[in-house]
Formats: sequence, C-alpha cells, structure tokens
Amino acid sequence: MTLQEKYARVLLESCLKVEKNQPLFVSYNVERKDFVDIVTEIAHSLGITDIYYDESNPYEKHDALLKYDVEELKKLPYWNKKMWDEYALKDAAYLMLASETPGLMKDVDPKKMSAMTKFAQETRRGFDARRDKSELAWCIGAVPTTAWAKELFPNSNDPVEELWNKIFDICSIKEDDPVAIWNEKVRKLKERGKKLTDYQFKTLKYKSSNGTDFRVDLPKNHIWASGEEKLANGKEVLVNFPTEEIFTSPDCMSANGIVYSSKPLSYQDVLIDNFNIRFENGKAVEAHAEHGEETLKQMISLCENSDRLGEVALVPYDSPISNTNQVFLETLFDENAACHIALGDSFPECVVNGPTIDKKVLLNEYHLNNCDSHVDFMVGNKDMNITGITEDGKEVPIFVDGNFSEEFN
Repeated sequence: MTLQEKYARVLLESCLKVEKNQPLFVSYNVERKDFVDIVTEIAHSLGITDIYYDESNPYEKHDALLKYDVEELKKLPYWNKKMWDEYALKDAAYLMLASETPGLMKDVDPKKMSAMTKFAQETRRGFDARRDKSELAWCIGAVPTTAWAKELFPNSNDPVEELWNKIFDICSIKEDDPVAIWNEKVRKLKERGKKLTDYQFKTLKYKSSNGTDFRVDLPKNHIWASGEEKLANGKEVLVNFPTEEIFTSPDCMSANGIVYSSKPLSYQDVLIDNFNIRFENGKAVEAHAEHGEETLKQMISLCENSDRLGEVALVPYDSPISNTNQVFLETLFDENAACHIALGDSFPECVVNGPTIDKKVLLNEYHLNNCDSHVDFMVGNKDMNITGITEDGKEVPIFVDGNFSEEFN
C-alpha cells in the first residue's frame, strides 16, 4: 500500500467512518484528481457507489472573476453549492480536500470576491444546518498542489513530493499504526478539554508582547471540544485531520481589546499578513494589515455577524506542527500550530445540548454567534499568556509563555 493509499484509507475509515452504501461527497482541486481516484477505489472497496465530485479549478475561477460581473458570475457553476444540500439530505459523508493557491486572487476586486463568497454560502444552507445539528459526518484533509508547494518550498527539486511528505509526517501516515496514534492524541485532547470545561470560566484574558491585549467572555454551560465530534447517531468522527486544538465558542457580544496576527492568513487565495483587529462590545470595529487590508475588511463585513467571534481555540506553541517551523498558508495546518480565534459562526456543540437548540435561541440566550461565514486566524506565539477568570473572580493561568500551564498540561 502506498502512503497516498494509506492516507486515503485513514480519511475514509478512521476520520469519516464511512459505512457500506453511504453516499460520499468529495470536494477537491482539479489538480489532485489522481488522489481522488485513489479515494474512489478505496470507497468502492468499502461498498460505496454513490459518490459526488465537487471539483474546483481556481485558475478558471480567477479568470471568470476578472471577466464577469457579479450577476453573470452567479450563473456559473463555480459558486453554486446546491449539491451540498442534496447530498446532505442523503446523509452523505463529506470529505473536503483542502489546497491553496497563495496570492492567485490578489488582482481580483475584493468586493466582487466577497459577494461571490457570500453567494456560495447562501446556496448550501441545508448542509450547514444539518452539520450544525451534528447530523453529518465530515472531515477536512489536505492535498498538495504545485503552486502551494512551490510557495512553501521554492528551492526544492520536487516541492509537491516534499509537501506530501510533510503531510504524511504530520498525520503519522508513515507510522505502522497511525489510527492508534491519533486515538491516543484525541483522548488526551478530550481529557484537557474536560479540565477546562469543569472550570466554567467566565472570561478569558489574552496578553502578548506583540500587542495583543484582549478579553472575551464564555457562555453559561460551555464545553471545550476537540477535533472529534460525536454525531447525533452516536458515531464519533474526526472533522479535522490533523488536529491539535481544543476549542469552544465565546459570548459573541463580549470581546474587547486588540489582537495581532501571529501567522499570515490565506483567505480566498489572497494573503493577509501582519494584521490586527480591535473589538468593542463583541464587534470588530477596526482592522489594519500590512498586506491584504482591503480583503481583511471585506472578510469582516462579509455578512451579518461576520464581525463577531464564533470560536476561541487553544494550541500550544510547542506542538508538532508548530515545531516544523513551517508556515503552511493553509488554515487546516496553521490553526493547529497556534492559538487562534475565528470570526463568524459558532459551534452549537460547544454548549450543553447545543445541537438540539435552535440557533436563534443559541444567539439570544447564550450569545453564540449565528453567521454564514467562519474564518480562523492565528494569534498564538511563544510568549502568549492566557488567563481564565472564574465567576468568583479567581484568576487561573491557562497559558504561560506560549504553552499550557502545569494545571492543564
């Protein structure tokens, strides 16, 4: 078995836990159809015959964005995601294969890009609704593309192969039993999450030498979760592969202060770098970036509540992905190398019985954000300090100099 075959099998069998005759939905970059062919062969061997391929070509999308106006773009298939809803009704498992084309869209009008991103989100609300209720199995993995690999390894003789090897190393695919390794990792993440949940902190306070000085409240009955999600049918799936984080959803009305990015953000193939966002009473009211500032501002104002937080996540500076000393320009990896927060939608599973509660109730009673967008960005660095403040005002160190305190280690 090749490493790509082993990787594909882990994604299908261990992360998604696909079942015989279950429909499968695969989204991917056209350049990696060779890997999708491997996924297809393994899926067939598992008794899966109904597979939908959501293939994207970023270069065709780029050319269309330059050539057409928004109304003409809406008639093209690139941003119409209605098939996501149709397969959601069939209880499909979703394998989302992430790739990047860094900087490709830098010459596209950010307002046009924002409009099309919003349109795409509006066409797949059925999928999003069922995912929010923990009714669908889904997993995000990564596959290399030439442009992405060359950006990361410009001096390599074979950058794509080098990036494949990075992915295999990070995901333990070269080990004899990667599934056992990840089961143990997830067990430890869940154990740490339970410790944090038991504290029921009222407030988190962030402080770092790069200028971050920020605090945010957490809702009542909040839960710190790991990358393993328990579905309504009892199945446990790994939604991010790899994963190093524990996370929860904050009170979206409460953020105050300023956060500075610690890594670049590749958003819709536009690089946003060296940026900061200032919050008042939950809302992002000011944003600046050395590169990609207009795109950053469009991201924040994309849709209703995209200027409020939906996630806070904890990842130690001394973690496997961080220790590669590689900025991947892909959120799946970079968010698992540093503490991060996210603008946009929250996670219902991060409050007790959340998936069974209407999202409007979650917003009104728990202040969990309700939004069509969700964008993570990295804020953690080697001297990040995070303090949890309890209901009675006790301050408990959670992070000290970039890593978990002894209490949570």
